[in-house]
Amino acid sequence: MKTPLVSVIMGIYNVAESLPTCIESVLNQTYKNWELIMCDDCSTDNTYEIANSYAKKYSNIKVIKNEKNMRLAYSLNQCLRIAEGEYIARMDADDICLPQRFEKQVEFLNNNKEFMVVGSALIPFDENGEREVRKIKEYPVARDMKRGVTFFHPTIMMRKEAYDQLNGYYVSKRTRKGQDLDLWFRFYAKGFKGYNIQEPLLKYHESLEDYKKKRNLSYSWGMTKTALHGFRINKFPFYMYPWAFKDVVSALIPKWLKFKRNKKVKDNNK
Repeated sequence: MKTPLVSVIMGIYNVAESLPTCIESVLNQTYKNWELIMCDDCSTDNTYEIANSYAKKYSNIKVIKNEKNMRLAYSLNQCLRIAEGEYIARMDADDICLPQRFEKQVEFLNNNKEFMVVGSALIPFDENGEREVRKIKEYPVARDMKRGVTFFHPTIMMRKEAYDQLNGYYVSKRTRKGQDLDLWFRFYAKGFKGYNIQEPLLKYHESLEDYKKKRNLSYSWGMTKTALHGFRINKFPFYMYPWAFKDVVSALIPKWLKFKRNKKVKDNNK
């Protein structure tokens, strides 16, 4: 087997229901020179067995397992540790890659050496079906981080050299959620640049229940501490610091109301 150009990294935990569809979407990519690395975080259902059934069938699928539950940032670092690809693609186990995702992202990184990462727009979906395409700024810069992440994490493909220089994901209590927010602050502090393809390359699972899990007060306080750290290392002016507390304020808004609002198109190109 030739060395894969793309390593797809995925933390998996109790995702037995959605995992087969997710893996099949990777297998159905038009671009074929990839490996898929999944790290099971001590699932209590048959997630690990499902992942292993694919690994036995396909030589470019690998499965590893944590000795105890360590959360997503740690699991992704375990995947990075054995990744062979020059490019690293993220994927979550309840999402679905559109067929040309890898092909289009590989083409972009091959032809645009000045960018360290490429993301894309996405299509949110839940049990009621797909919603309108959600876009994000095409050429984001560090100060766009005052409003939140500048790349949809499950859509990204990043150069392995960038992950190496950033030492992967930061594992701490404050990054149990929002490890991508911390990653992007450190990404910009290194002087790196990224780009977002303006067409959707991934279907992103987002139900009201998912939204409730992500938007509790503890999660929001961790995000605020990460934002304050990120503002500091990127030398944001002090007048921007109140933006760091937006997640705490947001956590006080009823979850159903925020989810309803979030169903609308989010186009941050303006």
